[in-house]
Amino acid sequence: MLSPEAQRVLRYLVEVEELAEEVLSNKRQIVDLDTKRNQNREALRALQRDLSVSEDVMVCFGSMFIKMPHPQTKEMIEKDQAHLDSEIEKLRKQLKLKVNRLFEAQGKPELKGFNLNPLSQDELKAVKVILKG
Repeated sequence: MLSPEAQRVLRYLVEVEELAEEVLSNKRQIVDLDTKRNQNREALRALQRDLSVSEDVMVCFGSMFIKMPHPQTKEMIEKDQAHLDSEIEKLRKQLKLKVNRLFEAQGKPELKGFNLNPLSQDELKAVKVILKG
């Protein structure tokens, strides 16, 4: 039987390990989804190079190939790409929260600059105009 102090330390270590496992799991999911997104990008580029839009193209689904119309294939990949983008963005937001919770559980200060957002295209254009004078 553990002393109350030992039980408290054990609970603390379990909590920190669970939070760290969640962070690692999220990072792995982001990498996997990003790999799939890059494969989709390659497929879209291959479809753009193929000028014969009227012909069917072969698409790999798991372990089988299916012949599909060119426009339908392109639309399907673009929808999948948009879904992957939103899923990765959602996971990145969750990752920020989980990292902050992990740091809090470890007694470390919150990361500074971790919640920064990139400039939008319009903001970036405005900055370029201002810098050019």
